[in-house]
Amino acid sequence: MVELKTDTSIDAMYEAGQIVGRALTAVREAADVGVSLLELDEIAHDVLRRAGAGSPFLGYRPSFAPTPFPAVICASVNDAIVHGIPTGYRLRDGDLVSMDFGAELGGWVGDSAISFIVGKPRAADVRLVETAERALAAGIEAAVVGNRIGDIAHAIGSVCRAEGYGIPDGFGGHGVGRRMHEDPPVPNEGRPGRGLPLRHGMVLAIEPMLIGGGTDGYHAAPDGWTLRTDDGSRAAHAEHTVAITDAGPRILTAR
Repeated sequence: MVELKTDTSIDAMYEAGQIVGRALTAVREAADVGVSLLELDEIAHDVLRRAGAGSPFLGYRPSFAPTPFPAVICASVNDAIVHGIPTGYRLRDGDLVSMDFGAELGGWVGDSAISFIVGKPRAADVRLVETAERALAAGIEAAVVGNRIGDIAHAIGSVCRAEGYGIPDGFGGHGVGRRMHEDPPVPNEGRPGRGLPLRHGMVLAIEPMLIGGGTDGYHAAPDGWTLRTDDGSRAAHAEHTVAITDAGPRILTAR
């Protein structure tokens, strides 16, 4: 069931989204060669504490997970696509890092992700990250009243495939509101003009995930959470929480 949010509720979600934006900015600024993923998790956790907000990630346990998620950020490095668990791993020169983060404030959730390169970038990684951001922008541009979920999926998939990148099947965006994952699912590839019509008050987490090697295969790591590319190539992830409004898409997690 898809819940349509009131304008007041969307404003409240914007407040949660701004906490997400501040935390991701703080993590990005702190990420450097030698900094551990656990240290970045603590920085994000501190942003939540100072804002009086909670984490929808910490303790989250969907049906596929062997254990509750133990952190407030998902930290995915190099061949990890999403859901990476922060560890004592210290960032190295040239690492490609994807950070996914959520905040809950007043019963409403914001969810966003960024990818970036630590130290000296490789040209191929720069292109991969830039394409993820372009795919996200294309998906947001298609998130207008009168379009359908398939239009968002097609916009994202077209950007990714045109650059020769893979798309992990079965993982994509989702509705968001009182809970981090709500209806409807938002695939990262699909046919235009198909799927649920977009209406004022729908709020979606739009999140392209790209596999640099061009194949779509992935597998779960032994921790049961981290998804890694089958071909060992690097991956990128970009995400915003977006409200569908009569005035156009409103990005609630803008940084």
